[in-house]
Amino acid sequence: MKRILVLEDNRDLAYGVRNNLEIEGYEVDVVADGRAGLEAIRARTPDLLVLDLMLPGMDGFRVLRALREEGRTLPVLVLTARGEEADKVRGLKLGADDYVTKPFGLLELLARVEALLRRAAPMAPLPRAAAFGDVHIDLAARVVRRRGQTVELAPKEFDLLMALVRCRGTVVSRLELMTSVWGYSSAVVTRTVDTHVAELRRKLEDTPSSPRHIVTVRKVGYRLEP
Repeated sequence: MKRILVLEDNRDLAYGVRNNLEIEGYEVDVVADGRAGLEAIRARTPDLLVLDLMLPGMDGFRVLRALREEGRTLPVLVLTARGEEADKVRGLKLGADDYVTKPFGLLELLARVEALLRRAAPMAPLPRAAAFGDVHIDLAARVVRRRGQTVELAPKEFDLLMALVRCRGTVVSRLELMTSVWGYSSAVVTRTVDTHVAELRRKLEDTPSSPRHIVTVRKVGYRLEP
């Protein structure tokens, strides 16, 4: 069972987040003060931190900075009412892995939590071959065929496809794809993922505008449907 610490001073919001995470099978602790939260992380070593920026005692930016300076690598999902671009970028530069701006949908939050925990887990080896629909992939040779015909993919298009294949059936966030495929720092804001997904759909889907396999999960990322 994965342990999640929710560092949030809004009692109603913290209760709602905790309740929904526990329904999904996570063990959840809630702390309302920044300094107390930092001590809880040091003592309990959670698998993931859901972090509000506006906290009494010690704000979320300072908590995040302290964690990273101590060398703690647990994934951090910033949960904040601050929607300004500068605040988001500052949090990402300090070491946050993703963020959700209040008000948010609980399904979006749960999907992002799942994606961050999956990204932090040891990566399973890919099989030698994979397939979905009428697409067949030889991973070792980096060859993709559709209906028996070779499909030419750019190197990053192939890497993106492999990232989706590895997580088939589950949501992969844009940030996760940016990090795993391009190796960009999480502070980079770009449409690169969307552009490459559009190209994969054009080459591998019957109707790119209404894809059956490489589907969009609104506000989160993408999912490969076998």
